[in-house]
Amino acid sequence: MTHQEIIDYCLRKPCAYLDYPFDPVFPVVKVRAPSRSKGRIFAQPFMLRGEPKVTLNCTPESAEIFRNIYPGPVVRGWHCPPILHPHFNTVSLDGTVPDDVIVRMIDHAYKVAVSKLPKYIQREIAQCSVGPGVEHESR
Repeated sequence: MTHQEIIDYCLRKPCAYLDYPFDPVFPVVKVRAPSRSKGRIFAQPFMLRGEPKVTLNCTPESAEIFRNIYPGPVVRGWHCPPILHPHFNTVSLDGTVPDDVIVRMIDHAYKVAVSKLPKYIQREIAQCSVGPGVEHESR
């Protein structure tokens, strides 16, 4: 998958939106309830030494499973602080990990991000039909 395909797929998720909180060149995809101004990151496409990658939210258990199935192309969150390493995987987009697996990883990342939100916000997100698309959140 390409970065654009990943972003397009992510933005089809309910209440998903594109943001640039770190740098105008590095997009992240977040999820938030319509009544909220801030969201939770679930996908971060980026380039590392000229190679396309994506960092995805996960549970510590699922992180280990994917790292064991795809050692090398799936590693702990590359740019995450050590305390967050168990909760993020960075995936190489070199074709080693099949697209359908990346899609499942994105679906999982979205669910994990939503599950970390308070229940009342989860209920609001469940009522969204599709992501609102591209948006730039103020810092």
